[in-house]
Amino acid sequence: MRGLRLLAAFLLLALDVFPPPPMAGAQLAPDYYADVCPDLERIVRDAVRMSVAHSPVAAPATLRLFFHDCAVRGCDASIMLINPDGDDEWRSLDGITLKPEGFNTVMSAKAAVDSDPQCRNMVSCADILALAARDAVFLSGGPDYQVELGRYDGRVSTEASVLIPHGSFDLDQLNGFFSGLGLSQADMIALSGAHTIGAASCGFFGYRVGADAAMDPAFADQLRGSCPGAAGGGFAFLDAATPLRFDNEYYRNLRAGRGLLASDQALYADARSRGTVDRYAADQGAFFDDFAAAMTRLGRVGVRTADDGGEVRRDCRFPN
Repeated sequence: MRGLRLLAAFLLLALDVFPPPPMAGAQLAPDYYADVCPDLERIVRDAVRMSVAHSPVAAPATLRLFFHDCAVRGCDASIMLINPDGDDEWRSLDGITLKPEGFNTVMSAKAAVDSDPQCRNMVSCADILALAARDAVFLSGGPDYQVELGRYDGRVSTEASVLIPHGSFDLDQLNGFFSGLGLSQADMIALSGAHTIGAASCGFFGYRVGADAAMDPAFADQLRGSCPGAAGGGFAFLDAATPLRFDNEYYRNLRAGRGLLASDQALYADARSRGTVDRYAADQGAFFDDFAAAMTRLGRVGVRTADDGGEVRRDCRFPN
């Protein structure tokens, strides 16, 4: 009980220091750019397809970039900003999980969009990131879904604003964080399915190997081979079964005690979330539908407008 009180106090403090970005989205619409950049979705998808073909890291890195952006200051592409003094989101301690392939994918898509004279400097980096994340999912075998558009880009990025879930979180901590974004436990479990692609460094899970009874012993032996030293070098796939394919194997892994991060396995260990894991493990279509809906709701968090200082950046790395 004392631990829960401390957790509640931590979450209240965190929300007071870093108030969650408000839910927004009244101005968003899938056809927002229909008149000014009618070929936008094809241009972005073609650019993302090239990035994914070039590197298998591009898809999970782009998806992770979208989540990090929306979860910190709202979906305003603040994660892309580079501050001369180094005080920006992507160089925070939590930013070390972000890979250059994600940034490169968005920058390539931005360049492709701006190469069309009709589209040049008309489409926000935030919207390009949202489209690129959807396309990264689809091109990896996941669902194709409509992306609401009309976000403006933010002008501020600070290291101190970064507060994201950690791989050691339990269900209460996960729910506390996502509720601060206006998202439900169901949304959180569906979005966690993004871990069906990508990898994690040994430092994020190595402490569990041989020490966590929830981990399948054979899986633990496999991970020892990936993380042979105590220095934390090496990595392992978040979904060892189909690491490059967006599917529901992530949830099947959890039922078998093969969740890589503690925050993954917590979804099955806790009776309050186990039923949803079982449903997604048995029905990939249900997972795909709920993931698409949760991504849409995530994409409405903290949306900027021109009235609150938003802009359409000419270069995603710098304010205009």
